[in-house]
Amino acid sequence: MKTIYRTFHSLCGLCLIGALCVSCSDFLDEHTPQGVLSDEQVKTSENAEAMAISAYAIFTSSEDINSSYSMWNFDVRSDDAYKGGSGTSDGDVFHQLEVQQGVLTTNWNINDMWVRLYNSISRVNTAIALLNTSDYGMKQQRLAEMKFLRAYAHFLLKRLYKNIPFVVNESLTYDDYTNLSNRTYTNDQGWQLIIDDLMEAYNTLPETQAEKGRPTKAAAAAFLAKVYLYKAYHQDDANSNKVTSIEKTDLDKVIEFTAPNLYANYGLEDDLHNNFRPEEQYENGKESLWAIQYSRNDGSTYGNLNWSYGLIPPNIPGATDGGCDFYKPSQNLVNAYRTGADGLPLLDNFNQKDYDKANDNADPRLFLTVGIPGLPYMFNKNYMMEESSIWSRSNGLYGYYVSLKQNVDPALIGQYLIKGSYWASSMNRIVFRFADVLLMRAEAYAQLGQADEAVKLVNQVRTRAAQSTQMIGNYPSLYGVKFYVTNYKGSYSKEQAIKIVKMERRLELGMECERFFDLVRWGDAAAVLNKYYAEEVPHCAIYSQAHFTADKDEYLPIPFEQISASNGHYTQNIGNW
Repeated sequence: MKTIYRTFHSLCGLCLIGALCVSCSDFLDEHTPQGVLSDEQVKTSENAEAMAISAYAIFTSSEDINSSYSMWNFDVRSDDAYKGGSGTSDGDVFHQLEVQQGVLTTNWNINDMWVRLYNSISRVNTAIALLNTSDYGMKQQRLAEMKFLRAYAHFLLKRLYKNIPFVVNESLTYDDYTNLSNRTYTNDQGWQLIIDDLMEAYNTLPETQAEKGRPTKAAAAAFLAKVYLYKAYHQDDANSNKVTSIEKTDLDKVIEFTAPNLYANYGLEDDLHNNFRPEEQYENGKESLWAIQYSRNDGSTYGNLNWSYGLIPPNIPGATDGGCDFYKPSQNLVNAYRTGADGLPLLDNFNQKDYDKANDNADPRLFLTVGIPGLPYMFNKNYMMEESSIWSRSNGLYGYYVSLKQNVDPALIGQYLIKGSYWASSMNRIVFRFADVLLMRAEAYAQLGQADEAVKLVNQVRTRAAQSTQMIGNYPSLYGVKFYVTNYKGSYSKEQAIKIVKMERRLELGMECERFFDLVRWGDAAAVLNKYYAEEVPHCAIYSQAHFTADKDEYLPIPFEQISASNGHYTQNIGNW
């Protein structure tokens, strides 16, 4: 069931347009006749549940095509993807982020995401405040769900901006809000605040939920593992974003919260592509630990559709007319899927030549992640990709590849792909999936020096990759491509295991908006991205002037508007913005 994510006119109905009230009673004082409802009436079980539903709803209603909570707009900073669109001026503020030049604290996109995510936290805190004063029988479980949602919003903010104010007291007054600082906590302490919310959720949430959009104990465990993994790579030098140490006790927590017994109800899908299909029989499958739920045909004009990917579809005449062709896979990502004669990734040499589908071996995941000229778009032979303006609004500036994980087969237009102001679908967006749990566990083992355990986990993911051919099984015979992916054998050093895990994360999670944040977490961003810029110029000329500045470009600046409104309590991120 997806009902909890539909736009819901709760007591805080103004939340639906972004104007949040501090509490339900404040809203009622302003918007209802005096004396209609007493405080006790406000605190009923029905209203407490309505407010919790409203908190869920904002995680779909508040995001936008330019501020997607999936973070695809901000992943264009990585080596996985080009911005796309018609040219550099189309979404120019994201072009500036892509090449890391000319980014201003006044740019609208820097402030917009900040506002949207803090609006989400405000809605959640309003729900927590009401739940705390209610006698609702589901009170403790709903509070756990709200703490999970609050942790999620803070997590997204912290990955983007690093130094953020934490709003973990739902009873703050207006004056309290205006006195919050974004430097009250160290980087390490900030991660711990998110963990504290998640531990409350983990200790209370049930193992299963009737409504799939509600997080389970396993979802909280996966989320805890992810936050501990970020926390492990310490970046607590106030004058640097460098990783100064890797904390063993945090890695031990990653191992604890990725233990197999916590995921008895979950596992890898038989085919990777099942995670990216809109049909109901594929959604909320065994690999989906927690997903943002979207819906169609729910009584409204467009349902509760996923508009956040609306800029990504290509502009196919007679089909996706109006597609904007953003978030296009890079040549570097395509090359990463090349495999050698042993069926393994070319860890150090994958980018020495471009992938040639007629001659090179490739991991099958390439064809489930990237649409390539000469092959069917979304596995539909009625839409064969080619090097033409149909597949590149920029006439080749951003190449001719197309992302597949966010898109839907044009044959499903009117059913699962719907045109409004932009294209939208009802396809869920998986936030935490089981493959990521395996790879987080593998990364922790690798960093702890247990290389054999790390590689065993990587091999589970690679075994599934080899069998992920339900949609592309005829590609070798029809189009001459060559699948070849094998498992790692033998023993590896700690350094080799770390390199193997990092590459596997890229291959498995390609175009899922994790790559840039992984590079920053590892402390690899400057080295990897400056090498990428230099090597990618022949494929995408915009990178000729690109440069990643260490100790600045890892995080977005604190928006000028927020600095100005903070009464001097916010300090700008380092880097001379």
